[in-house]
Amino acid sequence: MRTDDGIAAIPVPGAQFLVEIREQPSAVLRLLEHEHEFARVAAAAVARGASTVRMVGHGSSDNASSFGVYAFGLLPHWTALRDSIALTVYYGADLDLRGSLVLGLSQSGRTPDVVEYVDRARRGGAFTVAITNDPSSDLATAAEAVLPLGAGPERAVAATKTYVNQLAALGLLAAYAAGEGPRFADGLRATADQLAALIPALEPRVPPIAAPFAYVGRMFVVGRGAELATAREIALKLLETCRVAAEPLTATGLAHGPVAALDAMFPVWVIASHDPALPAVVDAAERTLATGAVLLASGSAAETLPGVEYALPVPRARSALHAPLLSIVPGQLFAAALARARGLDADHPRGLTKVTLAR
Repeated sequence: MRTDDGIAAIPVPGAQFLVEIREQPSAVLRLLEHEHEFARVAAAAVARGASTVRMVGHGSSDNASSFGVYAFGLLPHWTALRDSIALTVYYGADLDLRGSLVLGLSQSGRTPDVVEYVDRARRGGAFTVAITNDPSSDLATAAEAVLPLGAGPERAVAATKTYVNQLAALGLLAAYAAGEGPRFADGLRATADQLAALIPALEPRVPPIAAPFAYVGRMFVVGRGAELATAREIALKLLETCRVAAEPLTATGLAHGPVAALDAMFPVWVIASHDPALPAVVDAAERTLATGAVLLASGSAAETLPGVEYALPVPRARSALHAPLLSIVPGQLFAAALARARGLDADHPRGLTKVTLAR
């Protein structure tokens, strides 16, 4: 890249990460261009008698699977789980996968053990579906059906728009399996509009809030229900872009031991959305404040929590399954701002590459 006078421009650290955060509204709309494919795959899963969903992936893809547990449980009322890759691929467990819908999630479609799991599952009688940004990838070839994420090229190492589109993809597939696809798709279009307004409004507000955390080395990130996926993904963003030892917890899990570690130098981030899990999140916030720890809150109900010193609210979503597409944005923007405050490059975290080929 060069400036107008021909001099090579110096890349701004984290610039690509921010660009891709801003692209998320259009990425969701691109996924919806493939809505008929989601309807077709959902119909095939129903016809095959699927009632158990097994999801596999790593990193952000695995975090999205946490959301999938709720999407399939709440909409078609199917049992859904983040399955063990090691049990099948490394230990050779011969599981009966007949009647299972297996979803392999991978941005690149090139993660070796995810590809191998899907290949074995297909040979074992499962209906296998690749959810990937590359419909020509190894994962797509291994699966019986392919659902493209349609997120467009993602060049920053830390996932943003591919993660949001994975949430949208899992929700849309679950909704079509439940006979509610068009209604859920309309909600995604409304969510894309909300994202388009939220991101530019929130972006300038985040750096002053992130700055006081520049020397924080550890943090708990707390969510419950569908927002547990958000907690896991925010923690991952803080780990990989900011080198903060962030650990995701359920709101109830905080009380079962981890609360003992809190003090004034150990902040807690809670994701508070207007959904049935909110009372548990409020309880976690109160327990946090009682230890003297700093509380940071995001989500549509962030400003309703007592004693919140730092709040990054988002609009109320169409449903509890649309909310995580909005509630992840404060975490993404916070990670971008905190990385810059710490002198780190969010585009190229140390030791990481965009496509992880580790087994």
